[in-house]
Amino acid sequence: QVQLVESGGGLVQVGDSLRLSCSASGRTFSTLAMGWFRQAPGKEREFVAGIRWNGNYTYYADSVKGRFALSRDNAKNTGYLQMNSLKPEDTAVYYCAAEPFGGSRIASAYTYWGQGTQVTVAS
Repeated sequence: QVQLVESGGGLVQVGDSLRLSCSASGRTFSTLAMGWFRQAPGKEREFVAGIRWNGNYTYYADSVKGRFALSRDNAKNTGYLQMNSLKPEDTAVYYCAAEPFGGSRIASAYTYWGQGTQVTVAS
């Protein structure tokens, strides 16, 4: 089993930055691919970014490419989502997820999920 806990969300202004963290415990984090998803009120959960187990490959949704950066520190069992140039449409609950294979843009591929952290971007 893996427990994931997100932190770092909050209320920011348009153009601000936030860094979300995802701390893992349980099964060795370094063996898992990690993804971030978000869900806005009334909308489906959508893929944001993903990273392979060793951090050597990242991929992003088009809506965040060039603004968000995903990284991980396996020694600390933590992943980080750096979010820059935030927009009102980035407002959502952000979830980190992990799975033991190569990662995916599809939420159903992930086995482990955190409880989510709210990000609100005020215009």
